[in-house]
Amino acid sequence: MGNGFADAEVALKHLQELWQEEPLSGSVAERDGRVVAYLVAGTKPAAVWGPNAWVESSGHALDDDVPVEVARELYAVAAESWVAEGRLAHYVLVPSHDVALADAWWRLGFGLQHVHALRSPWSVEESLAAGSRKSAITVRTPVRADMAALVELDLELPRHQARSPTFSSGPIASYKEAVADWEGDFVGEAYASERFTTFVAEQEGGVVGSAVGCALSVSRMYEGPLQTPDAGFLGFAAVRPEARGLGAGRLLGEAVLAWSAAQGHPAVVTDWRATNLQSSRAWPALGFRPTFWRLHRLIGH
Repeated sequence: MGNGFADAEVALKHLQELWQEEPLSGSVAERDGRVVAYLVAGTKPAAVWGPNAWVESSGHALDDDVPVEVARELYAVAAESWVAEGRLAHYVLVPSHDVALADAWWRLGFGLQHVHALRSPWSVEESLAAGSRKSAITVRTPVRADMAALVELDLELPRHQARSPTFSSGPIASYKEAVADWEGDFVGEAYASERFTTFVAEQEGGVVGSAVGCALSVSRMYEGPLQTPDAGFLGFAAVRPEARGLGAGRLLGEAVLAWSAAQGHPAVVTDWRATNLQSSRAWPALGFRPTFWRLHRLIGH
């Protein structure tokens, strides 16, 4: 991923910064007086995560010669204090290529909740292939007249995630709040956001989907080894229920990939809930490959 975290000095600097930002707690494993593995967690303040212990991508590591079973021992020690503090919702970000480590966490009762993924920007060959496909759906940048449709699509994603089988408890903004969010992105009739680029999918004169791209640095969720330097970010996409299955989501994703390539981003990142059936099929089909899994365990249930 080219983020420098194989360098001990880079990793140490990040951990020091992380420790200064919030109180961390956890456990370490030692051999001959030297730390060979560690596990530390902070707390996410948003109510949607519950009373939690949150292990970031940089919040755990094992020396190369330390068996992954030690990760289970570290958790056993750390979790005792987390649970005693009432922090019953546990989260950990695990690199998806380390199947043995992921298996150790699964054997602790954790399950897959969220997927972080990466792919290269849109290539010339992919652009030509996409251009040769015929579709009744067109993709363009929005105008002020699209605001009502954009607001509805903003609300559609959390509504969709609240349904089976995802059952997300994420908050759903009011229509008024969603309108206020969009108001600042238009100057006159034109879309003019400085941080984000937005595309809409149109079918028979009506907007049926939207997607948002930006630099990954705009998102605070991507820190530590999870971060890919200078990457683009497919941060949002939604399609109206009646238009799903017609290719609108793919066309929107392709538009963000093409934009990211034009911006010179060396890679594009996105993420999705593993239980969102549409996202978990659409984005891998567009070439995104997992880099990290967010695993979750709820104590006492």
